Amino acid sequence: MTTPLSARASAPTPSAAAAASAASQASSGRMQAWGTYVGLFLVLAAMVALFSFLSEYFWSTETFVTIANEIPALAVMAVGMTFVLILAGIDLSVGSVLALSAAVAAQAILVWGLNPWAAGALGLLCGLLCGAVLGSISVVWRLPTFIVSLGMLEALRGAAYLVTDSRTQYVGDTISGLAAPIAAGVSAAFVIAIVVVALGQIVLTRTVFGRYVVGIGTNEEAMRLAGIDPRPIRILVFALTGLLAGLAGLMQSARLEAADPNAGSGMELQVIAAVVIGGTSLMGGRGSVIATFFGVLIIAVLEAGLAQIGASEPAKRIITGAVIVVAVIIDTVRQRRAARRA
Repeated sequence: MTTPLSARASAPTPSAAAAASAASQASSGRMQAWGTYVGLFLVLAAMVALFSFLSEYFWSTETFVTIANEIPALAVMAVGMTFVLILAGIDLSVGSVLALSAAVAAQAILVWGLNPWAAGALGLLCGLLCGAVLGSISVVWRLPTFIVSLGMLEALRGAAYLVTDSRTQYVGDTISGLAAPIAAGVSAAFVIAIVVVALGQIVLTRTVFGRYVVGIGTNEEAMRLAGIDPRPIRILVFALTGLLAGLAGLMQSARLEAADPNAGSGMELQVIAAVVIGGTSLMGGRGSVIATFFGVLIIAVLEAGLAQIGASEPAKRIITGAVIVVAVIIDTVRQRRAARRA
């Protein structure tokens, strides 16, 4: 039995069907992303409203400017961690990289007599090398990034103590320009952080490299069979994360006018929390830099609000930890629903 010519003409070709399916998936992905942004914005708005009700001082320009000037280091490190988690990896060493990069820059200024620009470049290079070493060890020896980064966390913290002779190095106002207000009290570091977030989102969603990162996190074996070597991409992601941790170290040193070997201690947990609250999957393959920035804001508002209402340190830790656990539970439920739909 032959198919009528009109029916054959109206039937979609395989390529047309594939294109339609891809367009439908892209549209669904955009709608899901916007849904995530709206949800995070509503959570953030609800927290601001709650703390404004509980504290008469929260809703003020001073509070929001203070928050803006305190989050740049966390924000830029969270951008790098977003890429790492999308790869289904983890980096626990970012806090130590921050401290070591700041210590190297301070040493370059105070002991070697370099100008602030050269010292800053040296600090960034230090962060880049730390990340590249971590990624290379993990890739070459096929070791879990959790174990490698845990070892790097301790080793780099020890290196920060050696560089600073276990003492805080005061650099004064030599690099304070990063923390100096440029408009409405907002610092240059905050503007740089916004630029890094924007560039991170563009790289993740609009470049081949970003698509490779998502593909490797989703199914590394499929990417390998498609002829794409995931090893250099993994190393590059960890190197970039180290570079951003180095930038965060410079930002923190500029704000404190000092390089403290204890700087960034425990900050890796804040970074991971911000990324997870932003909806990036711990299993890899899904995430958004913009959503991560919302996660950074949620953590910053939570900490500022709890401080203003006089919450004790144990209470702040309990509440922050509970928020992280809830975010992980939501991510797990979302993953299971997606698996059932598939």
